[in-house]
Amino acid sequence: MYAVVRRYEGVTDPVEAGRRVSEGFVPLLRQVRGFVAYYWVDAGDGVMLSTSVYEDQAGADESVDRAADFVRDNLASLLPNPPQVTAGQVVAAG
Repeated sequence: MYAVVRRYEGVTDPVEAGRRVSEGFVPLLRQVRGFVAYYWVDAGDGVMLSTSVYEDQAGADESVDRAADFVRDNLASLLPNPPQVTAGQVVAAG
């Protein structure tokens, strides 16, 4: 499995961002081949994190592209700063 974590700082409206992600982005991710799970977390102080898990690296790579497009088209005003993206193979899970 592969996971992708994105950290967004300077989020202007976490509630609205969560609504848009839930209603618009999550359905797109579910279409990615190998999709396992997705989480959108409000870490407070204008920081939000997303974690997505896929069966393989191809799914994870596709999610990075879809996320960039979705943020640009639907969340740019709420997520003004580019995310820090970390991705890699899952080596332990619970």
